[in-house]
Amino acid sequence: MTKKTPGYWVLNVVSILLALIFLGPILWALAVSFQREGKPITSVVDWFTPPYTLENYPKIIMNSSVPTWLINSLIIAVIVTALTVIFSAMAAYALAKLKFKGSNAFFMYFLIGILVPGEATIVPLFITVNSMHMINTYAGMILPSIAGSMNLIIMITFFRNLPDELLEAAKIDGAGEVRIFFQIALPLSKTIIATVCIFAFVGSWNNYLWPLLCAMSENLFTLPIGIPTFAGTYSVDYVQPLTACMVASLPMIIMYIIFERQIVAGITSGAVKG
Repeated sequence: MTKKTPGYWVLNVVSILLALIFLGPILWALAVSFQREGKPITSVVDWFTPPYTLENYPKIIMNSSVPTWLINSLIIAVIVTALTVIFSAMAAYALAKLKFKGSNAFFMYFLIGILVPGEATIVPLFITVNSMHMINTYAGMILPSIAGSMNLIIMITFFRNLPDELLEAAKIDGAGEVRIFFQIALPLSKTIIATVCIFAFVGSWNNYLWPLLCAMSENLFTLPIGIPTFAGTYSVDYVQPLTACMVASLPMIIMYIIFERQIVAGITSGAVKG
């Protein structure tokens, strides 16, 4: 049995403390969501003491726009993730394995794109989308989010590490580039695809600035836009706003619990590939 060093215990204690720090606001919001509206609060302890109630959740689901915003967020995040993976994978494979004039220039172009903050392109993006009459539409919310330099660079780096001998052997057997891409390259890149899926989904789910500018009607709001609007109607009581926040957080919490191994493996793979 390996002897536990002092560093091992220090690392575990620090990890537990950090976990408690990050879990603290979630546990507080969860406790508040089970409190009755108008309950007098004189100390922090009162947020965690009975009486409790479950009526806040049906009220939020039945009598607010939170479910609509939740569905909008899910639809947009799922479509953005799928399109990001498809287009990033095809572009990355072409830049990594298909040698053509200007491929290195394209790679540098996308690499430089990482240095440009999204806020710097928001005005021309709005003008372009508005000229295409896609403001306040799902298409306008989705299409600008699928072309991210970071996801493309991650996939290019991965495809460059695929052995050329494997692809050449497939060509000798008569496989074309399309068949090689779908039957060899993609099956070998499941881990990196998981990484891109995580980045794309979380990025779309948490996106605030572009949906704020693009969504003009409340029925098209996503959760990052709708929740602050909803919370702004409650100046004192935290119960309903935090219940709405918990409803909004449930899909991400459930997704993490189900896909914890894939998420950790994907992030680790994305960190060490290069």
